Amino acid sequence: MGFARTCSVALVGVEGVVVEVQADLEPGVAAFTLVGLPDKSLSESRDRVRAAVVNSGGEWPQKKLTVGLSPASVPKSGSGFDLAVASAVLGASERIDPKVLADIVMIGELGLDGRVRPVRGVLPAVLAAADAGYEQVVVPECTAAEAALVPGISVLGVRSLRQLIAVLTDEPVPEEEPTEAGRPDPMLAGLCVPGTGAGTGLGGALDDAHALDLADVVGQRAARTAIEVAAAGAHHLFLQGPPGAGKTMLAERLPAILPRLTREESLEVTAVHSVAGMLPPGRPLVDVAPYCAPHHSATMQSLVGGGKGIARPGAVSLAHRGVLFLDEAPEFSTQTLDSLRQPLESGHVVIARSAGVVRLPARFLMVLAANPCPCGRHTLLGDGCECPASAVRRYQARLSGPLLDRVDLKVEVEAVTRSELAGCATGGESTRTVADRVRAARERAAARLADTGWRTNSEVPGHALRMRWPAAPGALEAAEVDLERGFLTARGLDRVLRVAWTVADLAGHDRPTAQDVALALQLRTGISRGVPMVIGAPA
Repeated sequence: MGFARTCSVALVGVEGVVVEVQADLEPGVAAFTLVGLPDKSLSESRDRVRAAVVNSGGEWPQKKLTVGLSPASVPKSGSGFDLAVASAVLGASERIDPKVLADIVMIGELGLDGRVRPVRGVLPAVLAAADAGYEQVVVPECTAAEAALVPGISVLGVRSLRQLIAVLTDEPVPEEEPTEAGRPDPMLAGLCVPGTGAGTGLGGALDDAHALDLADVVGQRAARTAIEVAAAGAHHLFLQGPPGAGKTMLAERLPAILPRLTREESLEVTAVHSVAGMLPPGRPLVDVAPYCAPHHSATMQSLVGGGKGIARPGAVSLAHRGVLFLDEAPEFSTQTLDSLRQPLESGHVVIARSAGVVRLPARFLMVLAANPCPCGRHTLLGDGCECPASAVRRYQARLSGPLLDRVDLKVEVEAVTRSELAGCATGGESTRTVADRVRAARERAAARLADTGWRTNSEVPGHALRMRWPAAPGALEAAEVDLERGFLTARGLDRVLRVAWTVADLAGHDRPTAQDVALALQLRTGISRGVPMVIGAPA
């Protein structure tokens, strides 16, 4: 009788649970039994592992073989357990010393020829292993750079089961034939799977966002100010205006003026993208703010996450620490839009399924864009709107009041005039200039919030702002009048105060002045308060 054990990781959302893989050999009729709540893809590992061991020069034990995955109560899915199962079987048959395997975490899929194929979710799996106290992990060679992002853990990247056996038995490590130049590498197929996760239009911000310059946007002084305030304080934004006014252009340029992600934020974002299978090959760390723009036909599951079995990340999680842009927002279903209320408030989304409850990060900057009516000409001068008043009301009512109450900035985007287009050679400020101001404002806010768990003004509760960081005397008078008249809710007043602090940070003020609050009210309600839509402009 032989027994061996090693470890792997089961992912539940973007959180990992270390699983002990045990292999037991007993005399009897040759059979292979896999227990421990495996799914279909994991149950099929019996055939993959047997073929991989035989084709790697090993001998498959002709005994009764039982492989157990403990804890058995945790659902286990995917092919990432193959490497651990094969190693445990080889340890039970004494091909590998069982003592060597006991404290190693193994992650990887096996091909029938013994090659180790990459799987999604390597980074969160290694993070879970490190949190559990393990110091050694074995992963596919092409994901070794991703695993090495976790500090304090030794990473071994292998191309085949033969190489792993040689390393663990102190034998000469065989060289695997590299992929011929010019031929596609099939090993990369496990890293980025089209159509998985959400299929939400992600990717532009990772490579092309910095090529998009705010100087390309003609006019739109109010909208440009709103974009800057939104970036500096991570405030949600609603852009309403006729087609062709530049709403999408502004949203696409927003990620480029956001500060680069910190190390901790980069690991959070990379973990989500790794689980979703949307991590670009050759780029193991996402260090810029992601940009996610789902189509208005997206379902609620693709937006907030879901799917069969264990829920997978949706668009709100793929936009974590970045921008979620909902173009043509009224065209989304009402149920889909209202599902955003929880992540907008809490910064995460909780999805309950029969297979378990998953908590996914979802702290994003939301940008809504909408036309004023179905035809888009409701506010244009000289071009009459053909929509009846009832159609305009129904169209605008698709964005519910509770959802819009969670949006800090509401701006009317006016149509660009001929004179503005003719003078486009002297356009507005560039992305680099605005990004420098945004970074400076974020640093002021970070210094003020250094001893708290908050990072941006949009995260600070209203009572903390009123008690710990009050505005200048009399600065909130106009906002309090609006509250009494019913123009603002209590939540709206808190959000005005948050925006006022962001405006003060951009202007270099020690605390919000009456003009900062007036500009915040103007951005919040869309009603002119007699102040110019420029940060720090004289009254």
